Amino acid sequence: MTLKGRDLLSLADLTAEDIQFLLTLAAQMKQGLVKPTCHQVLGLLFSKASTRTRVSFTVAMYQLGGQVIDLHPNVTQVSRGEPIADTARVLDRYLDIVAIRTFRQEDLQEFAHYAAIPVINALTDLEHPCQVLADLLTVQESFGSLTGLTLTYVGDGNNMAHSLLLGCALTGMNIRVASPKSHQPLPKVVELARAIAIANTEITITDDPSMAARGSHVLYTDVWASMGQEELAQARIPIFLPYQINSTLLASADPNAIVLHCLPAHRGEEITNTVLEGTHARIWDQAENRLHAQKALLSSLLGLVA
Repeated sequence: MTLKGRDLLSLADLTAEDIQFLLTLAAQMKQGLVKPTCHQVLGLLFSKASTRTRVSFTVAMYQLGGQVIDLHPNVTQVSRGEPIADTARVLDRYLDIVAIRTFRQEDLQEFAHYAAIPVINALTDLEHPCQVLADLLTVQESFGSLTGLTLTYVGDGNNMAHSLLLGCALTGMNIRVASPKSHQPLPKVVELARAIAIANTEITITDDPSMAARGSHVLYTDVWASMGQEELAQARIPIFLPYQINSTLLASADPNAIVLHCLPAHRGEEITNTVLEGTHARIWDQAENRLHAQKALLSSLLGLVA
């Protein structure tokens, strides 16, 4: 099986079989059982700050034997207003694959329209699919399988909530999203998740974090103000404080529950330091798995594995 030549603009671009293939491949690569090599070039076109995404994609490509070009807008003509269509058609002739981290999903889609090479969504305001591939790998490592587990996301109904909805729907995980009524996931994403969900998968949107966490196998959170919303951070704290992952919320989850956070974390806001550094946290394994999941994704999109 291969995803050669395809784009990953949304987790909805993948099937359940695609995701399981990538998770299996990532696990095999992590164990050193599969070692594909390539001589291709990955371009990183990032308009947003990045630590884990930038470093994991770079290291993944280098470990595969390929090269990476960092195409920050400040060092390209993008910062001077070159149209996305023009940039896409030029880079398409230089690169073998590109990962884009930007604000608008529509910009990513426009780039993919004009470029024949595979285009990867490395984060937009709508979705963060590569993070969720690593999340699913971490859950699978912790429990042995995904089907029938329940993941509870508490906090802002943002791009992470969107991609988790789609990823859980495709892999047979029940998902509960607990957010203030004014900050819940977009209805169109919830509807898509329900449309693509494997049979008997439960998708719940609520404003009650205690109910959502009850018996859950995975508790997940993200910052309350995403990139580009920094000026709203202080105003959001009283709105989101009831949605903090703390010892009380963790106690209502399954006794063997794990805690995930896509990082960076604001200790004392969306998660307490006690929980983040506690025995239930798998956050550092989750961060490491960005490397393995993206190495599998790159290998498949470039046709290095069958």
